[in-house]
Amino acid sequence: MKKLMIAAALATMSSPIAAAPLCDDLGFAGLLAKCNRGEDIPLTLASGQPLGEDVVLQSGAYYTLVITADGSAELAIEGPSFFRAIWMNEIVINKIEIRPMAIDSIEFDKAGVAEVSFIAIKPGSHTIRIPGSTGETQSMTISIQ
Repeated sequence: MKKLMIAAALATMSSPIAAAPLCDDLGFAGLLAKCNRGEDIPLTLASGQPLGEDVVLQSGAYYTLVITADGSAELAIEGPSFFRAIWMNEIVINKIEIRPMAIDSIEFDKAGVAEVSFIAIKPGSHTIRIPGSTGETQSMTISIQ
């Protein structure tokens, strides 16, 4: 029992207890400050191709999910648990900015690019997938710490 408690204490100290924004001085822009932006997250919608690599995000940081469809098939992505764990700033499609309250999925009938900019909020592990698919490469996990 004593070894278990020591191991738990060491595990707690080795990982961040609370995730914080990426920069210390957010300034006037707050969480949308340039220094608080993480790397873009690429996601590819193409018939028979992997969706993307699993990623780990930091709660309180600003990210952009770049969804690129090649037009090889009519495909969508869904991830209601992920879309409920973030604050969406905007979705940009063909240079048109949309500021939604919430979404469950995005579908592409033709080739194109959609950019979803957001702040990661709720810690947890979330799956984004192509609806109705069961293959491992047709989904990706986004973890928020």
